[in-house]
Amino acid sequence: MQEIQKRPRMITNGWIQAAGLVLLVGFFIMGVLTYYTYNDEPPIPETVQDASGRVLFTRADVLAGQGIFLSNGLMEYGSIFGHGAYLGPDFTAEYLHRAALSSIDFYGKLDSDSARKRTIEDFKTNRYNTVSGTLLYTDAQADAFERCRAYYTDFFGEPTTKFGLRPSAITNPEQIRQLVAFFSWTAWAASTARPGHSYSYTNNWPPESLVDNHPTADAIVWSVLSLAALLGGTGLLLALFGRWNLMGWHGREQQHMFFRAPDEVTLTPAQNACAWFFFVMAALFLVQTMVGAASEHYRADLQNFFGIDLGRILPFNVVRTWHVQLSIFWVSTSYLAAGIFLTPIISGREPRGQKTLAYGLLGALTIVVVGSLFGEMAGIQNWMHGIWLGNQGFEYLDLGRFWQILLIIGLFFWVLILYRGLRNRLDSEHVTNMPWLFFFSALSIPAFYAVGLLAHPGQHFTTTEFWRFWVVHLWVEDFLELFTTILVAYLFVLLGVVQERTALRMIYLDVILYSAGGIVGTMHHVYFSGVPAMHMALGAFFSAAEVIPLTFLTLEAWSFLQLGAIQQSNPVTRFPHRWAVMFLAAVGFWNFLGAGVFGFLINLPIVSYYEIGTALTANHAHASMMGVYGMLSVGLALFCLRYIIPEKHWSDRPAQISFWSLNLGLAWMVFATLFPLGIIQLYHSINVSYYDARTLKYIGSRTNEILEWLRLPGDVVFILGGVLPILYICFLGLRYIGASVTAEQSTRGLFEIATETEVE
Repeated sequence: MQEIQKRPRMITNGWIQAAGLVLLVGFFIMGVLTYYTYNDEPPIPETVQDASGRVLFTRADVLAGQGIFLSNGLMEYGSIFGHGAYLGPDFTAEYLHRAALSSIDFYGKLDSDSARKRTIEDFKTNRYNTVSGTLLYTDAQADAFERCRAYYTDFFGEPTTKFGLRPSAITNPEQIRQLVAFFSWTAWAASTARPGHSYSYTNNWPPESLVDNHPTADAIVWSVLSLAALLGGTGLLLALFGRWNLMGWHGREQQHMFFRAPDEVTLTPAQNACAWFFFVMAALFLVQTMVGAASEHYRADLQNFFGIDLGRILPFNVVRTWHVQLSIFWVSTSYLAAGIFLTPIISGREPRGQKTLAYGLLGALTIVVVGSLFGEMAGIQNWMHGIWLGNQGFEYLDLGRFWQILLIIGLFFWVLILYRGLRNRLDSEHVTNMPWLFFFSALSIPAFYAVGLLAHPGQHFTTTEFWRFWVVHLWVEDFLELFTTILVAYLFVLLGVVQERTALRMIYLDVILYSAGGIVGTMHHVYFSGVPAMHMALGAFFSAAEVIPLTFLTLEAWSFLQLGAIQQSNPVTRFPHRWAVMFLAAVGFWNFLGAGVFGFLINLPIVSYYEIGTALTANHAHASMMGVYGMLSVGLALFCLRYIIPEKHWSDRPAQISFWSLNLGLAWMVFATLFPLGIIQLYHSINVSYYDARTLKYIGSRTNEILEWLRLPGDVVFILGGVLPILYICFLGLRYIGASVTAEQSTRGLFEIATETEVE
């Protein structure tokens, strides 16, 4: 049997070694931090007793209360340790504040200095016995526990929807006691001194003057060092680019491109099947924006949704859960389709049966989406109990574990589909070249999403938060970003914008820069979740290194647009992808603004200390998630559908309207509402108190209400002008599926691209 001649590697060993070293060091540090997370997390006492020895609650009660908190969707209503949703209170901060006030009242009057001092001493003194596992509460703390239990009995038993929850959300007295035990334990961890230190298990978070919780030296020092690292690292990177032209993308302005008309491009059956994926994507996108608008309306008018008491049908935590989950689902659907569509272009062929496998994947995805959304609602509405088919309750990992596992299997099945299509090409390529990197990046998506299985509702909350953010950060902001970069790089190579070697440099630079900051930078999410201060130090410092390499790549899109404009005047080589590339250019802008500027703003420990769980977090999330992954998903859909929809039925007009509407709507959402709301709330948190800044009274204040209503025009433009035209284009793809030239096994490439065979 003749050995297949492999194409040599197309990049020098230095890039490969640097990328490998950065990954190795990054995950080694994460391994060390994992060890300290498990060993230094706040202890959950076996029993909590008052001074007389009466048991107030046990470890089992705390874990049961945590389960009640999650299964009732309360993390998609309020938050614990600052993490969760932003309508309801942070229950750690609220319990701590109320317990401190109760303690001051127990010892004397509010203006009594001795009462305040005794309260601080009670909350700061660590009375946990590591040998017996017993935690002693003072009489004042025990009295505060009973008072808080009465308060939360009324709060969760409220028979109306005035808090945004379903009526009489939790009425079982034992469940209330267990839930309050969980809140009480988090407040204890947030206030009592960590052994051997002068600050609490949560690095003195939340800010609460009643118990003398103030920013630590770590929060201030590492914020300063983060700024220094950002400025120094950015200057160094720009100097290297300017001095040595590392990427080799200068001087492309004179390049001439010759495009094959979309109708002349041969499509495979699996590529045509992608039309169904994109239609499902657009439908999920529409639903996601609708429930997002409903969740936003709760902040503007808590009980009256244009004359409807929406909380009785869809409480806030249901629509917020769906909004978050659907954002993952519709973006993932576009990525799956783009991978399937690009595979035969990369390999030059398609094995038989790919179409059947693609439809099978779409069917499985539909089952997961419908089943998980129903399970989440059933769990929150108390129609269904258990974490398997119902609601796990973790933000971004709300879906039941059965659906979570099924989704992981589906993602690995997608990788198998890609491998079948790429197999012959992979056999002929060096393992460091682009086809292999495309495959490896696709494989990382299910692999790192599967890490979320380590976050179990029945485990220690600090540990579950640690693993949850491996998904929220490492999966989304590192490996999904890597797949994004490779997809865009491959599109630019296929379109003749950048040479393959240049794109490879960009990809390896992406691996180096994202991994240098992004892996350990995951820890900026858990500053105050009960992990040691070293997590804050490393998380803050490495977060500053999260430079956005995709921005550098999308800079090339501007020269590409100029070249495309020239090609528009040539009917033979007319440029067919103007608006797809415009969406890719928008990715660069929102990546820099949303993930870069807004993200770095809230990642500074001293800012995060007062800001976590406020509107600035939502501002960053919307600008980065929609601005980067959303815009890219739409751009990928337009690129692929341009070949599926026949030329005579294609019009750039809907794509143009959608582009401007989505970007203007998102900009309006950010600058008219979320950013000013966040700044005002941050100021209130510092000036008054974090507790007060998270109350419904503050959120429903007149100023906030006006700013929330100001978002309405932007949302209307976003949905009507942005989402509906995309749905229409995807419908055309479905209507004319198979109308273009189709081949059973092979495909003609989009362009004739010179093959580079030698490494520099």
